[in-house]
Amino acid sequence: MRVIIVGAGQVGESIAADLSEAHDVVIVEQDPDRVEELNYGLDVLAVEGDGTSLSALEEADVTEADMVIASTDDDETNIVVSSTVKAVSDAFTIARVKNTQYLRTWQRSRAAFGVDFMVCTYLLAAESIVRVVGLPAARDADMFADGRVEMAEFDVGEESPISGQSVAEADTYDSLTFAAIVRDEELLIPTGTTEIHAGDRLVVIGTPRSVRAFAGDVAPHESALSGEVVIVGGSEIGYHVARLLSERGVTARLIEQDPDRARWLAEELPDTMVLETDATDIEFLEREHIGDAEVIVSALDSDEKNLLASLLAERVGTERSIAVIDQSEYVELFEAVGIDVGVNPREVVAEEITRFTRAGGAENVALVENGLAEVLEVEVDDDSPLVGEPIRESIHSLPADVVIGAISRDGEYVVPRGETEIEPGDHVVLFVETEDADKVSAAL
Repeated sequence: MRVIIVGAGQVGESIAADLSEAHDVVIVEQDPDRVEELNYGLDVLAVEGDGTSLSALEEADVTEADMVIASTDDDETNIVVSSTVKAVSDAFTIARVKNTQYLRTWQRSRAAFGVDFMVCTYLLAAESIVRVVGLPAARDADMFADGRVEMAEFDVGEESPISGQSVAEADTYDSLTFAAIVRDEELLIPTGTTEIHAGDRLVVIGTPRSVRAFAGDVAPHESALSGEVVIVGGSEIGYHVARLLSERGVTARLIEQDPDRARWLAEELPDTMVLETDATDIEFLEREHIGDAEVIVSALDSDEKNLLASLLAERVGTERSIAVIDQSEYVELFEAVGIDVGVNPREVVAEEITRFTRAGGAENVALVENGLAEVLEVEVDDDSPLVGEPIRESIHSLPADVVIGAISRDGEYVVPRGETEIEPGDHVVLFVETEDADKVSAAL
C-alpha cells in the first residue's frame, strides 16, 4: 500500500515509522531540516512542501496513493489536505483534529470535509484516561468483542503479592490468560513455570470481571475504584474526562481557574462539581480535602503544571495520579518522579491511526508497549487454520510467540485451553509480536 503522510511532527513520524516496514510511505513536510532528517532516519521518501498545495501532493504522487493521512498540528490544514486529496484522487483519507466540533460534524455526515476517517486527539486522550481510571493499578486497557474481552497491562511492584510467584501459582482465574511479560524492555511469552518479578509488566487478556479481580491481586491496596476522582483543568481533555466519568456514574470534582470556563463547565456538566480556583494552592487542596480523592487527573495545558498539581495532590493524600503530558520525552521522566500514569495525547492518536491502518483482516487491534506487540481480534471462517483441531495442535500453524488470549462465541466468552476447538464464526483475541502481526492476520 502506498501511504502519504502530511506533517512530520511527533504523530506523523511515529505513524511513518510503524508503517514503513510493510508499506511504501511518503511524507510531505514544510521544514527542510525535518525532510533531511526523515530521509536519513527512516525508510521513507520525504518531500518538502505544503500539504495543502496541489503541486506538493502531486510531487508525492497522490494519484497513485492508497491512503493519505493528514497529521499536522492544525485542524483546518488537515481538513483542507483531505478535501484536496479527494478532489484529485481516490485515496482513503484520514484527518487528525483536536476540535471536537469538527468530529461531531463529520460523524453526522461522513461525506463532510472529504474525510473518510477522523480521529480527535482530545477525545481519544480522554477515553484513554477514563479506561485507566476505571481499572486501578492498570497502565493501559482496551476492550474487544463488544466489551466481552479486556486486555490490560499491569506493573508488578515490590509489594505485590504475586511477585516471586510462578505464572501457574498466580493464575487462579477461570477466564484470564497471561499473554506476555515485559521485562527489561524484552518481551517474554510466559509458561506456567515462568517466575514473576517485581518490575515486570504483565499483559493479561480475559473477561472484564476477571481482569478486575486480577487487578486487585496485583495491587490489593488499589483494588476497585471506590472513591472520588478529582480533575485538575477544564481543558477539552478535562471536560471530556468529566463527561465520560459522569456517564459511567463515577463521582468527580473538576478544578478550573478561569471563571468563564468554569461557568461553562458547570452548565455543561451538571453531575460534576466545578471548583473555580488554582489547583496548585496547597491550602485550597487541604481545605477541600482533595487528599481524600482516590485518583487525580491533571489535564492542564502545561506539562510542568500537571506534574506540580499531581505531586501536590499526592502529598496531601491522593492515592493515584494520572497526568496529561504533551511532550512525549517527559512521560518516562514524570513517571520516575512520582506520576503513576502519564498519557501523551499525540502517542494516543498516533496509535489509533496506526491500528486503523493495520487492521487488515482484523476486527480490532490494540498496540502494546509502544508497538512492540499487538492484540488482534479476528473473526475466523471455515478456511482458518485454527478451525477443526484442538488449539494445542492448530496453534502450530502460527508463529511460535502467538498467544490465543480469549474466544467470543455467539456472544459468550470461551476460555481458550489446549483442548478447546475453535469454530467458524468465533471471534479470537490473540497476542502477537508486531513483526508477525500482518502474517498472522492474513493467515487467519
